[in-house]
Amino acid sequence: MFRILAIDHLVLRSADVPALLRFYVDVLGCSVEREQPAFGLTQLRAGSGLIDLVALDGPLGRAGGAGPGAEGRNLDHFCLRLDPFDAAALGAHLLAHGVEPGPVEMRFGAEGRGPSIYVRDPDGNVVELKGPPTDA
Repeated sequence: MFRILAIDHLVLRSADVPALLRFYVDVLGCSVEREQPAFGLTQLRAGSGLIDLVALDGPLGRAGGAGPGAEGRNLDHFCLRLDPFDAAALGAHLLAHGVEPGPVEMRFGAEGRGPSIYVRDPDGNVVELKGPPTDA
């Protein structure tokens, strides 16, 4: 038998990869792990996992489905665990980058219930920024 350890990666298809790069690298602090221009793929390090950005006009993008749009999304949101989680500092940082933070709310996640904020990336994907669990 096997057990799942963590989310390895997720893939976002985009018509504007540079805008997503600015958001995930400059605003959220991911780093570029690997670029594969021949495939139209940029992989970002997000803690122990990866966020893959696929350009719609690249080979992988042309081979797949539609890009982001108002209808037909198959991703509700994904969550990035932050450490430390200082809601005031995080909110100020997001606003300084033109990103409107949602309210801080207590939500359940992989480690338990803790504070989190929802934001949207430039393609409209919802990203949950989650702090440590507060339950014992």
